[in-house]
Formats: sequence, structure tokens, C-alpha cells
Amino acid sequence: MTDLLLSLGLGAGLIVLANLGLIYIARVSAQWAATVTALVTVALYVPYSILRWPGGDIFAIHLAIYLLTALACGMLLGIRSSGQRLHWGPIAISSFFIVVVVLGAVFIAVAERGLPVALRSWLLPDPAAGNRPVLSVFPGVISHDFQKKEALYNQYLQQVEQQHQRGWQVQKGWLRDPVSGTPTPFRITVHSREGNPISGAQVAGRFLRPSTSTLDVDFVLTETAPGVYEAPVSLPGPGSWNLVLQVRKDADIHEIRASTRVLDSQ
Repeated sequence: MTDLLLSLGLGAGLIVLANLGLIYIARVSAQWAATVTALVTVALYVPYSILRWPGGDIFAIHLAIYLLTALACGMLLGIRSSGQRLHWGPIAISSFFIVVVVLGAVFIAVAERGLPVALRSWLLPDPAAGNRPVLSVFPGVISHDFQKKEALYNQYLQQVEQQHQRGWQVQKGWLRDPVSGTPTPFRITVHSREGNPISGAQVAGRFLRPSTSTLDVDFVLTETAPGVYEAPVSLPGPGSWNLVLQVRKDADIHEIRASTRVLDSQ
């Protein structure tokens, strides 16, 4: 959070100084000074972001803050130099957007790095009091990233259509209630559209922890009977988990996405 707010504050401060320099040293109007600083900011920040891409949200937050700073300088310094009184309308509109962008920057910083230590100890339970430590970050864990590239997305759509036409019947589930830290049998059965068991397939998957990818668990199921695959799986934490499961038989791939809940061992 500190790095993000520091880069926003430093960039905004440089824009203010540039406007003051152009107005009082170069003797240009406030509107021209704001226009020049806005154009220079875009010309410098956009290529820098392309070379060292910080992410779309970070890029948008920085560019919005920098351009709003240039706009505010053009309005406030222009009215001050002309001796006119600033109407409350532009102040309200500018303040609204500044508050929205600053709050967005704070939310992004918290999602990436979590709450500051002082704020976290005040808002979240104390691990020393016997409670489990609580994560305040959200890395945005997803089971698929095919939307990042159009080719992969089209491939995924084709796979879904083939899977629908194949018509395999897959039933999945735990053999008993799963408990964190305890191996629990996980079984699936795979049959063709006609009800025949699909034998000799390769079945593997991954349980995804929504709060942090460091707890993700990969597993492989073994065929114990025709069309029946199972193995004990141990998940390290209670709560919600996402499941991505793939059944491969020769060139055919059947993929399943689901969610489950794991009980606390206490």
C-alpha cells in the first residue's frame, strides 16, 4: 500500500510543481500549463507502463489521479490568477472523482498486500488468543485464465462444445464429510452417454483456495473399478474450496468445475 500511495502522491506533487513552474516562471496561462502537463504525463507514463506493466487497475488509477491533478491545477490556479471566485460545482465534481480514485487505490493495495499491521491487529482476530490467522489479501484466484488470450478462449469454447456432444455422465463427491488436514476419500464415476463405464482414463484435478493460491492442492485419482476413480485427498484449511477436475481418455477431455466446503478439524 505504501508504494502505491507513494507513487501516486509523488507523481501528483510533480504535476503541481510543473504547473506552478510554467505559470510563474514561463508566464503561461493556467489552462495552457494544465494542458502541457497532462500531455507530458501521458507521453511519459504510458510508454513506461507498457515497458513495466503494473496491471490494468494500477495503470488506470495512476493515470486518472495524474490527469485529475492537472485538471485541478488548471481550474484552481486559473481562477486564482484571474481574481475570480471558484464556483462550488467544479469543486464538488473534482472532489468526488478524487475520493473515488483514492479509495480505489486503497482497495487495490489492500487486495494485493493486505491491511497494514496496525489496522489488521485492530480489525481482525488476534491469533495469539487461539483464533486462526486471517488473511486480508485477495489475489484474485480463478480456476481459468482463458479470457486473457483469445486463442485459448476459443479453444476452451470448442472443448465445451465437444464435451457436450460427447455426453459423458460424471458423478463426483466425498465418501464422507471432508475435514481439514485429514485425508478423505474422493471418488468419481464416469459413464458414456449409453451408460457404459469409461475405463482406462487419466483423472486429475486441483482444489483451489479462493483466498491464496499457496494452499492449492493437486491430486490424481486411481481407477478402483471400471469407470470408478478415487483417492484420499487432504485439504489444509476449512471453508470454501473450488475444484477443477479433468478426465482424459485418449484424445477426449472432460472437464468439471465445482465447489465444496471443508469442516474444521477442531
